[in-house]
Amino acid sequence: MRSELVFNALTYESNRYRLVKLLAKATRRMHRPNTRLQETTNCVLSRFQVLSASDETGRIASEWVRHRRAA
Repeated sequence: MRSELVFNALTYESNRYRLVKLLAKATRRMHRPNTRLQETTNCVLSRFQVLSASDETGRIASEWVRHRRAA
């Protein structure tokens, strides 16, 4: 469920308004044509959760951007 994804993403950014702003930017940047916007949003939320659990956030974020652009 998306509510679980949002609550888990709050560990990445505790400010809800800032989280929404980051989510909107990331969704616009990572969205691919012919896919549902909801799936892209869920993907970004799950990535925020992974990034918050990781020590090497910058490395994982750059790999994620490179992977998504290649697809």
